[in-house]
Amino acid sequence: MQMDPFEIMAQGGILMWPIMLCSIIALAITIERFFSLRRADIDTREFMDTMRQVLKQNRIQEAVEICDETNAPVARIMKAGILKHNRPKDDIREAIEDAGRFEIPRLERYLSGLATCSTIAPMLGLLGTVQGMIKAFAKIQNMRGQVNPSDLAEGIGNALVTTAAGLTVAIPCLIAYNYFVTRVEGMVIEMEASSSELIELITRHRGEREI
Repeated sequence: MQMDPFEIMAQGGILMWPIMLCSIIALAITIERFFSLRRADIDTREFMDTMRQVLKQNRIQEAVEICDETNAPVARIMKAGILKHNRPKDDIREAIEDAGRFEIPRLERYLSGLATCSTIAPMLGLLGTVQGMIKAFAKIQNMRGQVNPSDLAEGIGNALVTTAAGLTVAIPCLIAYNYFVTRVEGMVIEMEASSSELIELITRHRGEREI
């Protein structure tokens, strides 16, 4: 016989509510991060090819406009460096690093919350397990050991349901967290490589013009 969600919540006890809250928060973060990172992820190589061609021709204003039109962290970091194109190399690098320190936390936003949900959910399930076993042993003590399996069903059911609920929430949370962390790390590596390329591109062509 199948149980509906409300019966499962009732059998699990009060700890099912914080577990359910963890699942709602984790789902909201997962949806938000999926679409945010999808918008932020662009073809970096194609973008850098365009920037390379524009900067080689010293079309600085056009390069800035391309960055403004591209809604991505790498474009905003590139813009910070391009705006300092006539400054020393260290100033360009510092501008890019400052922009990066602003963009990376935006990519990692809410991921700590997702990690917290993946940690708390199984702990709540374990707490429910302990609570259920305490209830079962209290039943045995009250009945002086003269118990039937049905007398222990409530406590054991409470223990098993909360454990299953906690793991059901935690496992997808952990998978989603690791997926997003990997994506962010990949984007950060691309931004670092693009930043180094931009610095060399600006300083090299500036030197050629001065010669």
